[in-house]
Amino acid sequence: MPREPEHLAEMRRALGVRLATFRKAAGMNQGHLARATYRDRTTVNHIENGRAGADERFWCAADESCGAGGVLRTAFVELESAKRNHIEHARTAELREHQAEIESFGPLCASPQENLTSPDAGSGDHDEVAALELARRVEASDLGETTLTALEEAFDQLARDYSSTAPGELLERLRTRLAYVAHLLDGRTTLAQHRRLLAIGGWLSLLAATVHTDLKQAAAAEARLRVAVEVARQSGDDELRAWIHETQAWRLLTGGDHRRAWERSRTARHVAPRGSSVAIQATAQEGRVLARLGQSRDALRIIERVHRLVSPKERSRRPEHHYHYDPDKCVSYTATTLAWVGDPAAEEYAREVIRRLRPSTETGPWPRRAAVAHLDLALTLVTTDQLDEACDTTRRALSSGGVVPSTRWRAAEILHAVETRGVPEAAELREVYENTRETADHRTGS
Repeated sequence: MPREPEHLAEMRRALGVRLATFRKAAGMNQGHLARATYRDRTTVNHIENGRAGADERFWCAADESCGAGGVLRTAFVELESAKRNHIEHARTAELREHQAEIESFGPLCASPQENLTSPDAGSGDHDEVAALELARRVEASDLGETTLTALEEAFDQLARDYSSTAPGELLERLRTRLAYVAHLLDGRTTLAQHRRLLAIGGWLSLLAATVHTDLKQAAAAEARLRVAVEVARQSGDDELRAWIHETQAWRLLTGGDHRRAWERSRTARHVAPRGSSVAIQATAQEGRVLARLGQSRDALRIIERVHRLVSPKERSRRPEHHYHYDPDKCVSYTATTLAWVGDPAAEEYAREVIRRLRPSTETGPWPRRAAVAHLDLALTLVTTDQLDEACDTTRRALSSGGVVPSTRWRAAEILHAVETRGVPEAAELREVYENTRETADHRTGS
């Protein structure tokens, strides 16, 4: 049996060390892990010392039992990929040696006349073999349909969880998926698989950029967006490209650069495929920006346009997907736009959003959008001089945990308004605001 190459042996030993480290951190001994993975203690000992290997089922069970968060399974996949690459290189080298030996024998079958009349015959044969080898390599892959589908479904789940998951928690999950996609891109894939994998990486990067924006991590958000831009450029995906512009518009809006935000939202709308969710989202975003610019009449016209675009759509059973526009989002965006132009009608829309987002058998709580609806309501209550309720509504929004750093400025505007008017409840609201800001900054490392 051929001796295992040293670099593979070292990877196996390193994997064993990782296993032992995670096992000990989980408070398990080798016997506990043996029972969890359906092995005996001696086998576990050999695996940890790099003297024995194990299959994927073992590493999945070990990863879950030790709480490794996918690290052990990913390292195992890397080892298996390295083994396949080594075997492939060894076979290629062996074939080259045989080919060189055959060519040293000379043209045994071709007659001199054939060689004179067909001087390029041998070259054509080599081209054909090279073409066949390339075709074989295109069909070869370390990636299966099941993995690709699982990654696409994982992205959809992350996009759905965006509305109800703390940004820091969601970001960790996104980092794990992005690292795994990067690992798979280094392996063998077919052209079709590579395109799908790139698309997944682009969408994950876009969502990560959105979460970084929520956390006010501008440099990280920009870096993630650059990855998404490159994927959109390579793939020609207009939907992804439009969402990138829309995300940039949101970043600029939260940063107070309303003019550039308006330009980005218009670009997103023009790039977006006709009738797509991003086309509606970009239009709604444009309306919000116009409201911040003080162009009330144009903002109201945008609201009417969005309602026309959304009216044919049915309410989804799972409408919380961040990249799927639905009638519920239309109500939320209408509430925000009306609140920003100072229209009292925003109160009705904001209360409707809050009513819809209450826990029920059909729809679970959405802390972030519910918190935003409370801020919309509070701003409108300030406009209509219902200052006591405005303070209480803002306090509840801040206490909900759904006000992320990128939307905290909205609460600050309301706080400033009630403090300026000398409302007694403003002191309590200021205390809540400062406490929740410190807590959020501590969680995000700001």
